Parts: sequence; C-alpha cells; structure tokens
Amino acid sequence: MKGAHKFSFLVLSFLIFPIAFAQLRIGFYSRSCPQAETIVRDLVRQRFGRDRTITAALLRMHFHDCFVRGCDASLLIDTTSTRTSEKSAGPNFSVRGFDLIDQIKTQLEAQCPSTVSCADIVTLATRDSVALAGGPSYTVPTGRRDGLVSSPLDVNLPGPTISVDGAIGFFKSKRMNSFDAVALLGAHTVGVGHCSLFQDRLTNFQGTGRPDPSMDPVLAARLRSTCAGPNDPTTALDQGTPLVFDNMFFKQIRRKRGVLQLDQRLATAGATRGLVALFEANNAFFKRQFVKSIVKMGTIEVLTGQSGEIRKNCRAFNRRA
Repeated sequence: MKGAHKFSFLVLSFLIFPIAFAQLRIGFYSRSCPQAETIVRDLVRQRFGRDRTITAALLRMHFHDCFVRGCDASLLIDTTSTRTSEKSAGPNFSVRGFDLIDQIKTQLEAQCPSTVSCADIVTLATRDSVALAGGPSYTVPTGRRDGLVSSPLDVNLPGPTISVDGAIGFFKSKRMNSFDAVALLGAHTVGVGHCSLFQDRLTNFQGTGRPDPSMDPVLAARLRSTCAGPNDPTTALDQGTPLVFDNMFFKQIRRKRGVLQLDQRLATAGATRGLVALFEANNAFFKRQFVKSIVKMGTIEVLTGQSGEIRKNCRAFNRRA
C-alpha cells in the first residue's frame, strides 16, 4: 500500500507539472555548484535582517516574471538606449529587489561561473524570504534557464480592479486553478499597495461620491488620512500582521478590511469565498496550498536543457558573436 501511495504521488506530480517538472529537479546544482542554495539563502537572510519588506518585493518579482513569458528572468533585463524591456511597463514600475538579485549573482559567478541561472536565483530567493517571514519552508526544483527576450509589449498583468472571474481566468490561462489563485493572492499578507490603486474606494466609489460600502468605514477613514500624504503613499494590504507570512490576510478580507478591490471581492464571490473561509480557519492548510501553488507557478513556461542561456549579468543578455 505504501508503494501504491508513492506511485499515486508521482502520477499526481506529473499531472501538475507536466513537461517542466520532468526537466526541473530538486538539487539541480548539487554537483555543478553545491553551495548555490546556501549562498542564496545567506544573502537573503542578510537582507531580511535589514529590511523585512524584501519578502513582499521578491514575491512580486517572482509573480511578475513568471506570468510574462514564463519564469525566465526576462523581468530583470534593463532597458537600454536601443531597446526597452519588461521593466519599462507600467505594472513593473514598483517592482524592486533587483539589487539583491545582482548581489547573489555576483557571488554565484565568483563561485561557479556561468552555472546558476537568474531565473533560479529569483525562485530560490523568494522561497527563502517566505520562510524568514514566518511562512512555510519548502523545496523547489531548479534547472531553469534565462530567456532571450524582454519586451514591455508582452506585459499584460491583471490590475487590482479586475473581477474575481477575470482573475481566475488569468490563472487558468497559465494552467492554474482557483485554489492556486486564492493561495497566491494570499501572499498579499506581506504586501503593500499604493493609494492610487484604491483611492476611489475611499471617497468616490464608481462615481457614487461615497466610499465603497464593502470596505469597513473605520479602515476607509484611516486610509483617507494615509492617502492625504504626498507622492502616492503606500499601506499594508494586511492591516493585522503586515510583515508576517500567515493567514491574517484572509481574516481581514472576511471582515471587510481588504484594501484592494480584488482582494475584498475574494471574500464574497461565489467562486472563492469558500476557499477564503478555509484558509482563514486553518493557517496550516493555507501554507500547504501556498507551497503547492507557488511551486507550480515556478514551472510556468520554463526554459530548460539547451534553451535560453545562463546570464552572467542578470540585467543584460550575454553578448553573442
């Protein structure tokens, strides 16, 4: 029976991560660069010690990279005088943490030149930052290679006012389901939002001249004060434990304390309210599902084998003869 369970798990794994899972593997660098994951973990820990918001930054980076052309580090490419890149697209203006990826890459190149991809660095760094913030510790398969294309025209990410059905449809287009969508949006438990993304909910929701009735009035009043400041201020998307990776986000949106419109809609939409209730009731269950979902996300349209390249500098494609 034990062997049958193992076989069932392998079959399920293959169904979840079809071709990509077969080419990525745990410990991909165990021989070619045995210290790779330790180097990543140590540098992420150092940054987290100075800036606990790095977890949210890396989660956002990982998401924005994987959902555009797959997890190929195309987001890391800098715009030049002759070529624009994904970084120049509006949804990516607030993505940060690139300097940490540079720092990790520099050490890895010194240890194992042209071996560890920038795409794997983003995946591993995100994994380590989640654990440091109180989230689950988990393993991720590696072996991704870096992409050769980065264009702002490819960036088509959902905004905070998208409907729940629209958001789920977006995830489904990447072979993910509603469990994955809600669990990954649960990463907003450590995120922040700029006032410009939800300002209309505070004073003139959909042209009514009144606040969004689905938002707790006390929260709306507090956010109006916050957003009165200059330079498009930010606020935590989880008003309870904003620097801890837990299920507090779901508790908040169940109490009409969601900051972004999409987040609040998750708590009431028929397709997602049951999942929100499950994740609110059981932190361990949320974390288990999050692991399944983010590992699955990390396999979206990956490049492996001889595809792509291993960049020497994460911000630029390798020079070609």
